[in-house]
Amino acid sequence: MLQIAFLREQKDQVLARLAKRFYANAEQEVNQSIAFDNERKSIQLELDNILRESNEAAKIIGQLMKDGKKEEADQKKSKTAELKSKSKGLEEKLVQVEKQLHDTIIKLPNLPHESVPTGRTPEENEIVYQVEKLPELPETAIPHWDLIKKYDIIDFELGNKISGAGFPVYKGKGAKIQRALINFFLDEADKAGYYEVQPPIVVNAESGYGTGQLPDKDGQMYFINEDNLYLIPTAEVPITNLYRDVILKQEDLPVKVCGYTPCFRREAGSWGAHVRGLNRLHQFDKIEIVRIEMAENSYAALIEMRNHIQGLIEKLGLPFRILRLCGGDMGFTSALTYDFEVYSAAQKRWLEVSSVSNFETFQANRLKLRYKDKEGKNNLLHTLNGSALALPRILASILENNQEEEKIRIPECLWKYTGFESI
Repeated sequence: MLQIAFLREQKDQVLARLAKRFYANAEQEVNQSIAFDNERKSIQLELDNILRESNEAAKIIGQLMKDGKKEEADQKKSKTAELKSKSKGLEEKLVQVEKQLHDTIIKLPNLPHESVPTGRTPEENEIVYQVEKLPELPETAIPHWDLIKKYDIIDFELGNKISGAGFPVYKGKGAKIQRALINFFLDEADKAGYYEVQPPIVVNAESGYGTGQLPDKDGQMYFINEDNLYLIPTAEVPITNLYRDVILKQEDLPVKVCGYTPCFRREAGSWGAHVRGLNRLHQFDKIEIVRIEMAENSYAALIEMRNHIQGLIEKLGLPFRILRLCGGDMGFTSALTYDFEVYSAAQKRWLEVSSVSNFETFQANRLKLRYKDKEGKNNLLHTLNGSALALPRILASILENNQEEEKIRIPECLWKYTGFESI
């Protein structure tokens, strides 16, 4: 959530940066937020004056009663009753205006970093790195949805019978590769200094609000109505919320946490190769890395996270590229996002496998996540996270790019986890 003081003091800058997102209601909602804050301040000032007057009157009444001047004291009591009634009305109005301010300001997305390209669509994202040569497969090569049937390692029909479309069953070596990838990614995160947790995979509304999934992505999350809980779309939500309403010490920073979870997304169904097979699922496995940093260190941390994810993909031997997302393609909460895409030689297309983002203070403001500096002042922190990595499209690319006539080669970095070198 944006800070009202920044909106007020830097309104022109706010509108200029939101223009990179092509956010249609920016000026209206910024103006409304400032207007509600003005009204809030006015009510608060009037209420403070009344309460001060009421307190002073109470002291006078006490002195009058002490001096035996009951009649004068009763006259003063009548006045304080009027003040009390007026203050109650102002308190009710203040609550209402504060809610209006909150409901307006939470609609505003995060401000893009100055390096974010202006653009509306994914085609306008900036390629910051791409491998020089893309793999070429023989004409007989087939996409992963045919490979998994040929080798009987993933069953979509069984998953559909049990749960519905988008919930595959991994079998035999397919299940072992899933487990191998999870362990490999977690071990690499551990080597990079991330503290591992295993968080819940359901969260309450407060957690969804804290990281910005609510109310922005309410309809995309699975909801457990009876318990008012949500299945997580990413481990970012429970891991970051470990630090909701927390004041950290400066010496405890940075915080580096990782975790593996299944993830659940109610993405709208569509047809075509871009969503076929493992390309888009309702349930999938992912390892998330999360960092909490002081403002001055957060962009160096983002590059460090980007390099970590790049290292994972390079160890898997997959061709990849890195994109800096344009304003119109960035997530609601992000200030700067890099996307990683691996190349599928069988599908002849790029598959997104990771996003790594800096949210600056946007999430921390919602979470009330702060640190106490050496002068004793509380400051908002910067939060960052990245997929390191999401499994489905990584697995699809491994299967497709490593296929031979009668086998699929497994990347060497996974051999100690799988116990086999090929399918």
